Amino acid sequence: MGERLIVQRLEGEYWWGGDIEDGIRMPFGEERHTRDLIREGRSNQAVPFLVSSLGRYIWSEEPFRFEFDPDELVVECEAGSSARLGEGHGSLREAYRAASHAHFAPDGRWPDPMFFAAPQYNLWIELQYEPTQEKVLAYAEAALRNGMPPGILMIDDNWMEDYGVWTFRKDRFPDPKAMCAKLREMGFKVMLWICPFVSPDNAANFRFLERQGYLLRNATGETAVRRWWNGYSAVLDCTNEAAVRWFDGELERLMTAYGVDGFKFDAGDPQYYRADDRSAAGAHPNGHCEAWARVGLRYALNEYRACWKSAGRPLVQRLADKNHSWGADGLASLIPNGLAQGLAGYAFVCPDMIGGGQIADVENRPDRQVDQELFVRYAQCSALFPMMQFSAAPWRALDDEHLAACVAAADLHRSFGDLILALARQAAITGEPIIRHLDYVFPGEGFERLTDQFMLGDTILASPVLMKGARRRKVEFPLGKWLGDDGSVVIGPCVRDIDAPLTRLPWYRLIG
Repeated sequence: MGERLIVQRLEGEYWWGGDIEDGIRMPFGEERHTRDLIREGRSNQAVPFLVSSLGRYIWSEEPFRFEFDPDELVVECEAGSSARLGEGHGSLREAYRAASHAHFAPDGRWPDPMFFAAPQYNLWIELQYEPTQEKVLAYAEAALRNGMPPGILMIDDNWMEDYGVWTFRKDRFPDPKAMCAKLREMGFKVMLWICPFVSPDNAANFRFLERQGYLLRNATGETAVRRWWNGYSAVLDCTNEAAVRWFDGELERLMTAYGVDGFKFDAGDPQYYRADDRSAAGAHPNGHCEAWARVGLRYALNEYRACWKSAGRPLVQRLADKNHSWGADGLASLIPNGLAQGLAGYAFVCPDMIGGGQIADVENRPDRQVDQELFVRYAQCSALFPMMQFSAAPWRALDDEHLAACVAAADLHRSFGDLILALARQAAITGEPIIRHLDYVFPGEGFERLTDQFMLGDTILASPVLMKGARRRKVEFPLGKWLGDDGSVVIGPCVRDIDAPLTRLPWYRLIG
């Protein structure tokens, strides 16, 4: 056991940070909460960083355990590592900015502008494990035909010959170069799903990578074969520079030969590594996750779901797969978890796929019924995030009324594209979140525990509807003069009940 840091909680103090999947439980402070970042690697982003509403923060270069109770915060580090307490910064915003500057300063780059300017289309839920060239083109054509704008289109798992064999399946994609050219002509950019797993069943490829020393080894020195959601595979050692060069060569070939624009970097979760694994550069499981993230820095079109540290980098960070649900496993988690991403240093964030991206909701369920109201509210909640991502085709799943509401949400996002891109460029310089907690922008006004509204930058207040059947909602307004999307003017601070029919995403602009 290493250093143990005990921090007394100040009156009215709240904290954010650690594991992004705990965003639904943030802010911490009033109830007991424990998280072990050393041994509990999960399926979304995580950071060795905690930040307080009263201008304090905790940072460590290594993972730690922490526990909150109503009176104190206890941070425990492994032997040889330590955590530091930063104090005296006055507010959540100033504490975050101080920590960002000191520990995860941005590098001046941001992802491809199309991420922010238009909706994305990920074919995972719509096509599942059965993508084909014909289906991909049909999806894109249907999107345009139904009034959706072109954007980034991601072809998900099973486009390739095998895990680790990054070549289009000829039976499914007879002419991928022509497909990519056609999609580009339609206004789309193309991304492909990839992962660090290597199938042992493809003997020639596996033997080559093993012989080169590019694969992770277990404690006995044998090639590690790990169980993941698609079976058993070996794992590329991303701490090995030669292995990464080989992998980069595979990706560059796809871009050069076929016109692919970028990649969805899936997996890399710490849970698929062991502390005693042998690799080119010894690493904690979280360190292997971080090494996988470094691979994506070479590509302006990238997406990650699992990430350790890497805050301030030009990486798109998507929330973990959500259920088709109104609850904490679905829609209700988007805002608190998205705010947690921003306060962890991840500015370029994307909520999960609209309607939910959990494959178990749809796989082998041909009789599945879509909650059309939920689908619309998912789209509206996503519309003023930095990015929004469709998957299940709204023109197939919805009737005309609900489809029109989704198209309107996509158009709203596109109308804010210039502002969102300006905030992304600002984030690349300052490190500040694009979507912001109200307490971040309006400290001391009592918004610490508000988790169903957010700010886009410092001037746009978003208040999506998150309750099934609701056609009104309560909105908490900070100090200032606010002009609503419906033309209303509200003088804050105040709380108002407002109309929110199915066709409305309530949002307000600070005008004075």
